[in-house]
Amino acid sequence: MVWGRASALSVLLLCLSVPAAPQTAKRIVSLVPSATEALFAMGAGPRVIGVGSFDSFPPDIERLPRVGALLDPDVEKILSLKPDLMVCYASQTELQTQLARAGIRTFAYRHGSLADALGAIRQLGHEAGSAREGNALVARIEQELASIRARAAGSPRPRVMLVIGREAGSLRTINVSGGYGFLHDLAELAGGTNVFADVKKESLNVSTETVLTRAPEVIVELRYSKESSPANRDREVEAWSTLAAVPAVRHHRVHVLYGGELVVPGPRMTIAAETLSRAIRPDAWK
Repeated sequence: MVWGRASALSVLLLCLSVPAAPQTAKRIVSLVPSATEALFAMGAGPRVIGVGSFDSFPPDIERLPRVGALLDPDVEKILSLKPDLMVCYASQTELQTQLARAGIRTFAYRHGSLADALGAIRQLGHEAGSAREGNALVARIEQELASIRARAAGSPRPRVMLVIGREAGSLRTINVSGGYGFLHDLAELAGGTNVFADVKKESLNVSTETVLTRAPEVIVELRYSKESSPANRDREVEAWSTLAAVPAVRHHRVHVLYGGELVVPGPRMTIAAETLSRAIRPDAWK
């Protein structure tokens, strides 16, 4: 009898310690492009009723109202949509407070490393009431990334610089990926060695003198926008010609890549990883 009571108590405590799954969200607003993509990829797209200003994928979002972004969320418009789940950036604490007062559940989306981004997708599925679909999506992404990693494994691992911003047509205000974050992880997975791996930041501004010192063997520029024309791409590649002493420039291994999938840590990271690998380790794809 004592054992039976103890067992019952243990079961009760276990039940209390396991958080209950939230109810399936039927009206979701997302300010975060990567989260929006993930919701559609896990089959929750029909329940998304509003998106952020910078969302561009999938095409289905074009029919949805825009509700601002990181710096300018339109609270009045969000409230008018009457969401039962709001996906926002973790740094939008004021917005979260306002929505909590209105009784709206929020999910603070954050990502850093590749593992963090995958974990965020998994948690988003749970919060949206699509845990099984979210887990399946993450499993597929992990499998595809593992395949790319295996293909690009081994030597040589060229020294790579990932450029995520600079002034058009010049080498001013060069912003690059540091040694932390999903872009750094994707570059390493794709078969390269980030020349700024020792700088544990997601991004940093560097001078042309620093680029010369780091001497990357491959330079890959990532552009969020669609390519305007091959001629424009060629002009941006040509901008690097003033640093002819840099191995990547000297050996014509400067790549300017276009597409939102390259910089959004969502389900299309597999496309980004393969694109990077083909630029960094073309030998692995012959």
